[in-house]
Amino acid sequence: MLAQDAVNSGDTAWVLVCAGLVLFMTPGLAVFYGGMVRTRNVLAMLQQNMVALGVVSLTWVLVGYTIAFGDDAGTGLFGNLELFGLNDLRVPPAPHLHVVTGQVTIPTLAFVAYQMMFAVITPALVTGATAGRLKFAGWVAFLAIWSIVVYAPVAHWLWHPDGWLARFGTQDWAGGMVVHASAGAAVLGTLLVVGRRRGWPRTASPPNSIPLTILGAGILWFGWFGFNGGDGLQANGLAAQALINTHLAAAAGMLVWLVAERLKDGHSTVVGGVSGAVAGLATVTPAAGYVNTLSAIAIGAIAGIVCHFALRLKYLLRLDDALDVLAVHFVGGMLGSLLVGFFGDSGVNPLGKDGLLFGGGGSLLWHQIVGVVAVVAFSFVLSWAIAAAVQAVLGLRAPADEQDNLDHAQQDADAYHLGGVAGLNGTGAPQRRREPGRERGAERPARPAQNARPAQNARPAQNARLVTATVNPTLLPTTRELRDALVGAGATSIVLFDATVSTAEPTARSLPRGYWQDQDLVGRARVEVVVEREAVSAVLDVLGRYGAERSECFVQDVQLATDVR
Repeated sequence: MLAQDAVNSGDTAWVLVCAGLVLFMTPGLAVFYGGMVRTRNVLAMLQQNMVALGVVSLTWVLVGYTIAFGDDAGTGLFGNLELFGLNDLRVPPAPHLHVVTGQVTIPTLAFVAYQMMFAVITPALVTGATAGRLKFAGWVAFLAIWSIVVYAPVAHWLWHPDGWLARFGTQDWAGGMVVHASAGAAVLGTLLVVGRRRGWPRTASPPNSIPLTILGAGILWFGWFGFNGGDGLQANGLAAQALINTHLAAAAGMLVWLVAERLKDGHSTVVGGVSGAVAGLATVTPAAGYVNTLSAIAIGAIAGIVCHFALRLKYLLRLDDALDVLAVHFVGGMLGSLLVGFFGDSGVNPLGKDGLLFGGGGSLLWHQIVGVVAVVAFSFVLSWAIAAAVQAVLGLRAPADEQDNLDHAQQDADAYHLGGVAGLNGTGAPQRRREPGRERGAERPARPAQNARPAQNARPAQNARLVTATVNPTLLPTTRELRDALVGAGATSIVLFDATVSTAEPTARSLPRGYWQDQDLVGRARVEVVVEREAVSAVLDVLGRYGAERSECFVQDVQLATDVR
């Protein structure tokens, strides 16, 4: 099946490792986005990303690869269908397919697998913009069609030696245009079809797990070494240059974003830091194999400031881009593609070209501008058409009454099961549960009463009262502290559960990337305490220490069910 005179084991191993790294980026993206959405939409977001591994992998092998890398059909727009289903892989990738020198000595299947992972993650980027609004069946259909009709031709234009943009002189090392600009344009077209979330932009969605987002960002950063480092298809100095350029651009993007965030919003946040890093990674992607180390740092720094201020873009366009895909990936991909025209250095890669700052004049910049405009226009128009067609046939936008709880509507499951009360700190070391009859030694002695009356077993007198109040869970170090304080004040029965109460003045809640929202309803813990009449005042004093206002507490006469005749 592979008619090659020689296969370089080192190059092959490197490309296969890079393929695995890029594959790992898709679950990383799922986790990155999954932590940023509402609690009840987490599973839907994870599935929208992970399903791309199944759908696009098959479309790539069947028809995507031959459109992207089959022999040119004669127009420079797409390849012929001779490699349908990988039917004929007699020859290795073209020697200058990714503008590297010499014969590319890796098995064709290694190249197929590596490029497959790029095809998988590119449309998955769209899910960050459409968070909370996609029907699963419609999204699967969009994925399949887009990966064939949009992604594969754009890859042919830029990454096949006979593609029209490659012949024109446009350069894209690892996907600034093929991946990020095309996905960003797809966001524009898709958002016109799926529309906005209910209440946007007056309301914002708080992230359910920032630690999950940070984990996803770390996976993306790690996987990006394969994303940019493997595109030369050789394990050599150029791969090392691309890898270190990738890392330093991310580092510069992170630090500049943090400074901009501090100056603008007064805080440098961890979400802002990883946002800057991802912006640097996306921006250096088209340039990683064409620029030197200092240029990569400059590109990352430029990305950090430009992409940070591009967060306002969605408000200017009136597009509900939930997780800022336009600011980070679309703007970053286009920006990096244009910066190749400034920072391109043929001394780094002899098959590259010198940019404006390295004595090459403006020709490379012009080639980059043409490439960006062509890719964005093509992807935007076709993405809108595909989204509109899917919406008409299957439905792409989830019904409004399902958008706040896609996990239940689409999967009949919950990502999390802990409420506010269950999440409070307890006391004492965890104990291993023993089966009856298997205990070693004597039974554990009962805890001393410590001058406190039993909380549940004592029978209140006929003059018992029920005190109801809401307390602030953040003021409760442990549930035991509240229990002991109430028992000490005279409580004979205590019930604690979650509640949501209205506030006289909305509470401002900070959100990632400088956003915030006003909350008219806030989470509280509701406490119901049975106590004798004489101890009501003492119980109210205890509850007051934990945020209960006396004007919002209630005292009622109670009668035990056992006293009812």
